[in-house]
Amino acid sequence: MTQTPENTRQRIDEEAIKYVLMSAREHDVKFIRLWFTDILGTLKGFAITIDELEGVLRNGASFDGASIEGLTRADESDMIAMPDPSTFQVLPWRPSKDAVARMFCDIETPTGDSSAADGRQILRRNLMRAADMGFTFYVAPEIEYYYDMGEAKEAERSNRSGYFDQTSVDGTGADLRRDTVLTLEKMGIPVKHSHHEVGDGQHEIDLRHTNALTMADSIITFKVIAKELAAPAGAYATFMPRPFGDRHGSGMHTHMSLFEGDNNAFFDAEDEKNLSETGKHFIAGLMRHAADICVVTNQWINSYKRLLPGLEAPIFASWSTQNFGDLVRVPSYRPGREESIRIEYRAPDAAANPYLLFSVLLAAGLDGIENKLPLPEPLDDDVFRMSDTELNERGVARLPRTLDEAIRLAENSELLEKALGSTVMSNFLANKRIEWQEFSNTVTDFELKRYRHL
Repeated sequence: MTQTPENTRQRIDEEAIKYVLMSAREHDVKFIRLWFTDILGTLKGFAITIDELEGVLRNGASFDGASIEGLTRADESDMIAMPDPSTFQVLPWRPSKDAVARMFCDIETPTGDSSAADGRQILRRNLMRAADMGFTFYVAPEIEYYYDMGEAKEAERSNRSGYFDQTSVDGTGADLRRDTVLTLEKMGIPVKHSHHEVGDGQHEIDLRHTNALTMADSIITFKVIAKELAAPAGAYATFMPRPFGDRHGSGMHTHMSLFEGDNNAFFDAEDEKNLSETGKHFIAGLMRHAADICVVTNQWINSYKRLLPGLEAPIFASWSTQNFGDLVRVPSYRPGREESIRIEYRAPDAAANPYLLFSVLLAAGLDGIENKLPLPEPLDDDVFRMSDTELNERGVARLPRTLDEAIRLAENSELLEKALGSTVMSNFLANKRIEWQEFSNTVTDFELKRYRHL
């Protein structure tokens, strides 16, 4: 593994490097995993030894980027993983002797230029656009997932609890959720709530709000922790949007807020709903572009098995202050806490690439602010009971029903190209088209069972 010339690196933080080296010594760290994601948000990386740490902190480490989905063009191969020292954390589930740590990396070319396909830098670019408008973007996801128990008796025992149940019959699942929360806290990721969800064996952990880049790193880390802790118990933590046809799907409702310094840009004490004009325009942007960005917020074929009536998931681009079936919800204002005014976007699931997800949500909202898009009246009636005529009269659009439809709606989206860049947008959609084609060519168990003997 070679290192790039030191003179190509201009952004070295000596204090940060000293802190990482000191922390590594204090915790007896022997290996450091360098983490990054591919275009779909799948975690990738490689490890270096402690002896290489200082040099890699200064110069980065080269690797073959051609083998990473969507990371390079056909004529590229060598890429540089440049660690972000602020993300250094010891992995608590590894032994304390000869400990293992991790750092997230920005991906660069050998000449020091940012990779156009690096999700962290795509998100950073969108956050800089918000900063130029005077805003800081905060997010807080509610992450739902299932523990898939391999052994039948344990699965039966662990899948008896329901929504918010506090009994001990849930067995292994409740213990794993508790251990996941404790491990998150050890890695500096604060948790707001955790509880059993509606589905048998389904759980939810809500992360406390922070800036979008830190949160995207935290979501990736959360998924690793959940899977690593489940494996020794003979279980598997699945973030598949709907892994079981007879149970609710798993979403990742995303709460968002914009701050101007210490002031919540979404709060207006004089408004009936305490929602500012900035907040209203932000929601209008989300609704205007909901169908365009659905391929990012819900990127798997299986994602659309969750976006169905009766599963507490949105299927229309509507907003409300009350209903939990709408795409956008503005939670009730808590007197004396203006920071509680926020916008909840309910379409995403944890299969999304969080860096791209937060990029497109922010871009859609900022587009609404920049163009002062008007916000229609909220749909406080049950949207699922309204006829197509009523929905059309209210200007309510339907979200895509399949990944194929989502791809087609995204293909000419100027907002998507602006948020992600033409390279990533093109590669991402190409990947999704292949996924849909492979699915379309597959003979499923449903088809065999229904038609084989006719």
